[in-house]
Amino acid sequence: MPEPEKHTAETPGGSPGEHVVRPLDPRSLRGLAHPLRIQLLRALRRQGSATASQLAERLGESSGATSYHLRQLAAHGFVEDDPERGKGRERWWKAVPGGTVFDESLYRNEDPEIRGAVDVYLHEIASIHTQELNTYLGTRSDWAQKWLGASDMSDFTLRLPPAKLRELSEKMHALVEEYRTAPEQDAPDAERVRVHLHAFPQHEG
Repeated sequence: MPEPEKHTAETPGGSPGEHVVRPLDPRSLRGLAHPLRIQLLRALRRQGSATASQLAERLGESSGATSYHLRQLAAHGFVEDDPERGKGRERWWKAVPGGTVFDESLYRNEDPEIRGAVDVYLHEIASIHTQELNTYLGTRSDWAQKWLGASDMSDFTLRLPPAKLRELSEKMHALVEEYRTAPEQDAPDAERVRVHLHAFPQHEG
């Protein structure tokens, strides 16, 4: 079984023992690889259940568009009805628990549709990471000094063959997993923390 590409997208909350990731296969990737669908899933993961109208207002889209794309996400198993909220006329949606992992075998798929879906998906994730970082930088004055000192925005340049880059990524992922179950996550001053990992080859010069 091929090793997964080190991109994961997670659902906040849930107990540490319930952290599950779903590998994206060609079918599920086609169902997710649309900018609005990725934004809808992200919103439900971060902010909890919502209706199509609420999501439309939040994302600046029409409710018709959000309704359609939510149904597509549901057909591919990313979102589902929220029975605890859907008691009125309007349908409430929630993210299916867990996260997603991008399998590197998708890079080798020769179907042009899959190649296009890979491009859409990865560029949208990169845009989200940039947006999240810019939002933090623009609102950093809202955070206490201890958070400013603890945050990090570093970059490093190494010379490595592919096997060592994979090893480095796996070790960093394992380290992050250790902190997922740390007892300090329930500390009074704990906040949700986003950790981005970008590791890629670069031409000289």
